[in-house]
Amino acid sequence: MQAKSAKEFFCFEERVADLGLIALPGAEELTAKINEHLVRWSKEAGFNQDSFLIENECPRFSSGDGKGLIKSTIRGDDLYLVVDVGNYSLTYNMYGCKNHMSPDDHFQNLKRIIQAASGKAHRLSVIMPILYGSRQHRRSYRESLDCACALQELQTMGVANIITFDAHDPRMQNAVPLMGFDNFMPTYQVMKAMLRDVPDIQLDRDHFMVISPDEGAMSRNMYYSSVLGVNLGMFYKRRDYSRVVNGRNPIVAHEYLGESVKGKDVFVADDIISSGESMLDIAEALKAQGANRIFANATYAIFTNGLEAFDKAYSEGKIAGVFGTNLTYRMPELLEREWFHEVDVSKYIAYVIAALNHDMSVSAIIDPHEKIRMLLEKYGQR
Repeated sequence: MQAKSAKEFFCFEERVADLGLIALPGAEELTAKINEHLVRWSKEAGFNQDSFLIENECPRFSSGDGKGLIKSTIRGDDLYLVVDVGNYSLTYNMYGCKNHMSPDDHFQNLKRIIQAASGKAHRLSVIMPILYGSRQHRRSYRESLDCACALQELQTMGVANIITFDAHDPRMQNAVPLMGFDNFMPTYQVMKAMLRDVPDIQLDRDHFMVISPDEGAMSRNMYYSSVLGVNLGMFYKRRDYSRVVNGRNPIVAHEYLGESVKGKDVFVADDIISSGESMLDIAEALKAQGANRIFANATYAIFTNGLEAFDKAYSEGKIAGVFGTNLTYRMPELLEREWFHEVDVSKYIAYVIAALNHDMSVSAIIDPHEKIRMLLEKYGQR
């Protein structure tokens, strides 16, 4: 994708339709960065486009009801709606009380804006980096299946494409087999940030290892180990199946499978750092086995239990750094931490939007193997 010129991306005669970007409440920061890339490329291609952003609003009444409002025409546009269902920083007043917006509230706002489009857009695509309800991705006994039902609802409302990142379980797209569903991985962006921020790192078999934190994260860690040519280890969670605590069987211990990590830098990749307890347990176990520096990576660094535990782990040398993307809300305190490294994915999303707007293949974007190879050569790692 990078090899294509801006003019190829912005040949206006070959576009599906005029491009429009809608940032739902809570996704303004990421969408503004995406818009900057698209505007720059369009101007490089010789077109005077100042912005692709379409102003919108989702006001709420004091009773808690709300509505969606699009403030300019979108007739015939190829619309891309960006929504961050994980942004809990937004608040609204309801019966005199201040409520923080939940994923349910963000999903309702998305549906309201789709309704406000009133079928006038040429095509609707939703960029939802962290999928709504994705942690409830499979049914056990008499349970809801939130993500599958949400995807089917969006399809019924006329959404043509869902663009997401590092889905908790990509098989959820089976719920909507006739709708476009693209699951991207920010592998290249993470490696670029790591090589930039940790200049003394040596990504070879003698000095570096990739460790999967559990069996569910094996595929993403296998990719890192394969493109780097380093060894892979894994932990599995030994659970107490005789008890259920907070809806799940509690973890008794993290058991390690793999070769020795002694003296090596270790990279552990997962999709979400929520409470962070598992990541810290794994870091402690790896340190006990003689690992050198431990770098954690989470596509969504949400830290629901605060940052104190990671502050302590960093000060004690158990964690050398955490790499997280800007695909969802990050608390301001996190961005100030010395141990946190932000991974910007806005340019990646801009490439995806430009390709889809021209009905181009996104296969080169999905598999960044060649770009990773060039990146490693640039930093002298191959």
